[in-house]
Amino acid sequence: MGIIILLIDIVFEIIFAVFCIITKSNQQKARNIIRIIAFSGFVLLAILSVIDWGARYYTLAILLFLLAVIGAVSLLNKKQGKKAYKAMNIIMKTVGIILLIFVATLPSIVFPQYVPIKPTGKYQVGTETYTYTDSGRIETYTNTGEYRKLNVELWYPKNTDNTYPLIVFSHGSYGIKTSNETLYNELASHGYIVCSIDHTFQCLYTTDENGNTTFMDKSYMSEVKNEDAHQNKQQSYEYYQKWMKVRTNDINFVIDYILGQVNENTADKVYKLVDTKKIGVMGHSLGGSAALGMGRMRKDISAVIALEAPFQYDIKGVENNEFVFTNEKYPVPVLNVYSDASWNHLGDWPQYAENYALLSNINPTAFNVHIRGVGHLTLTDLALTSPFLTRILNGQKSTTSTEDCLKMINKVCLEFFDCYLKGEGRFSLGS
Repeated sequence: MGIIILLIDIVFEIIFAVFCIITKSNQQKARNIIRIIAFSGFVLLAILSVIDWGARYYTLAILLFLLAVIGAVSLLNKKQGKKAYKAMNIIMKTVGIILLIFVATLPSIVFPQYVPIKPTGKYQVGTETYTYTDSGRIETYTNTGEYRKLNVELWYPKNTDNTYPLIVFSHGSYGIKTSNETLYNELASHGYIVCSIDHTFQCLYTTDENGNTTFMDKSYMSEVKNEDAHQNKQQSYEYYQKWMKVRTNDINFVIDYILGQVNENTADKVYKLVDTKKIGVMGHSLGGSAALGMGRMRKDISAVIALEAPFQYDIKGVENNEFVFTNEKYPVPVLNVYSDASWNHLGDWPQYAENYALLSNINPTAFNVHIRGVGHLTLTDLALTSPFLTRILNGQKSTTSTEDCLKMINKVCLEFFDCYLKGEGRFSLGS
């Protein structure tokens, strides 16, 4: 819709400028009336839901409102004298308005309207957000001495009193807790409770229950940007250890907190829906690496899904300029999902050596899925909310549609968890 608005404006401004030049007149009265009509039309489109009103249109609405006010004041100011006609002034004014409209519509172009993918399960999905405080950890990204706080959101089946498996999700390096909301809704609609974590200072931003927003730590951002397992494995190993410690401690705390709430009489109802004996973890990219680590750390984890993530937790050191991985078999069923970004590099990228080894059939509960025609971030909802940014960050155009990709992820993840958390059927990639 943003592109349509921009194109309509460009065409109209050019036609109006040509008309002014042909008539050798500023047509100021007509211009003022048009500005008022443009704002009124925008409001009408928002009321009729043709425009999905939201933050993406705030800047445009403000600009159109200001232009309408200026136009109205000009029409009411009868004492205002006529300005001399100059073709160059008309051209400059036209270019200026087009540039202003472009800037104002940019948010709606970068984050266009989209139709969410509807969950297919029988349950209506509810959500709850919380801020958890880990009184056992001092925040290491600040020097204030405060305890580490984590903002989480839970997706769960509404209008039911049964208990359901718990799945904890960890986002990618620059992600946020809603990064894979399509997947959370799908799982919740089929009888799962999904808790997604904002890893404070390791997420793009996070807002707590009091409305306080915390942005990504600059040092962490620099580490992610500079990490290169080909050039400096020792440095990469040290980063991995640092990141995994933060992430796995976060996930451990969240799981333990939720399990502790299950038996609290005063706890919110969502906690009463948790089946404490059925727990899964999943994540994307760095979050997937943390999820893979949880499969080794906790005995109560029954299944793990990693969306394009290396086994960083399993790297135990560096010898002869090579990563040393644990030689212990992965202890729980695991599903690795890959895009084109990594699939053809699993044998080349040193941090993915364990992933590459799992492509064999030696481990009967290790599964691998390659979604062709998509990039790394197409495995997240960013591909829905901002196709423009996704294409830039992926470095390539997807040949598989975002909807098909996300639906494929929904299907394979649901079937995997149904098998290994609910014990329903046998998981097969050919099913």
